[in-house]
Amino acid sequence: MNIHEFQAKQLFAQFGIPVPIGKEIRTPRAAEKWAAKLNASVYVVKAQIHAGGRGKAGGVKLTKNCAEVPALAKELLGRNLVTHQTGPKGRKVRRLLVEEGAGIARELYLSLLVDRDSGWPVFIASTEGGMEIEEVAAKAPEKVLKEPVDPAVGYQGYNGRNLAYGLGLPALEPSILGSFIALLGNLYRLFMEKNASLVEINPLVITHDKKLIALDGKVSLDDNALFKHPDFQAMRDLHEEDPLEIEATNNNLNYVKLDGNIGCMVNGAGLAMATMDVIKLAGSEPANFLDVGGGATKETVAAGFRILLKDRNVKGIFINIFGGIVRCERIAHGVIEAAKEVDIRIPVVVRLQGTNADEGRKLLQESGLKIEVATDLWEAAQKIVALTGKRRKKADAAS
Repeated sequence: MNIHEFQAKQLFAQFGIPVPIGKEIRTPRAAEKWAAKLNASVYVVKAQIHAGGRGKAGGVKLTKNCAEVPALAKELLGRNLVTHQTGPKGRKVRRLLVEEGAGIARELYLSLLVDRDSGWPVFIASTEGGMEIEEVAAKAPEKVLKEPVDPAVGYQGYNGRNLAYGLGLPALEPSILGSFIALLGNLYRLFMEKNASLVEINPLVITHDKKLIALDGKVSLDDNALFKHPDFQAMRDLHEEDPLEIEATNNNLNYVKLDGNIGCMVNGAGLAMATMDVIKLAGSEPANFLDVGGGATKETVAAGFRILLKDRNVKGIFINIFGGIVRCERIAHGVIEAAKEVDIRIPVVVRLQGTNADEGRKLLQESGLKIEVATDLWEAAQKIVALTGKRRKKADAAS
């Protein structure tokens, strides 16, 4: 689960990580009142959406004049902000963060995430703060430093010193060495205690008066650990999530919307990834990742159908099931019942393999429904791509 910058900074403050004084704002009038109370030398008005690149897209405004803050807030609120992470549709700005500016002497990059190879938390740091870390890694990989932390031992002072010396802080800013090492320890505590999957500060600035401040903040929380933190539910902003993904979550389905035209319904994340690959190999593009789980039921299959059919980009549906935990004839019954419940007017191809696959295929073939049945993955992918292509040609001819 992603949260807004102002929420990330609230967490930072709880763990002793310095942040600018700021407040979430939803109206120009509230911005005016807060700016008067803030009484800063520089005011920063930042759009709050779940996407990076807000500054380049015009979503961050600065002014030294308190009286200009309401107008800047009015300019941003309700605006559709398009960044490299939002896609062409952009995101509507419904919230702002109005905070004090900082006298920046130096900008650093700092993040903490889980290294997939080792399974350990790893700090990533760079002297190139304020830039996209992917861009830095591509152009100057030697400027990206990594410091793994053994979870059996936890964060130690030497982890902080390794990064500090790697960044050249003792030579450049020796007075902040101790506070930098302490900040990393606090960041590690936040990461572990709140079950985060990513914590990022970009930039972490060193001010002219030799202080560290998290000028920006991003925190992603592990969905699988949200049950441990009921207070996080209030941080969820449904406006920032795809409606179909919200519906999938409510039905305990793993769903991610993509840009293709073939809807996928699969049991198992690995098989779902392979299914998307084979659709692409067959000449088309998947419209989604949808994992109904190893114990798929009639109800989950029906919910999956409804979600796929609500996506206007979906021109065909590919159901790929391997019967291991669940038997294939039960999936077939689920598909048949779901097809009767929802109005399916697009091609559907079902591929069943595993326990009782023959019985499942027979049920589908004798159901009277317009459902193509396949046994081989490649055969099934070619079928749905061909059927979808024919349907598109007919639609083009009719228009």
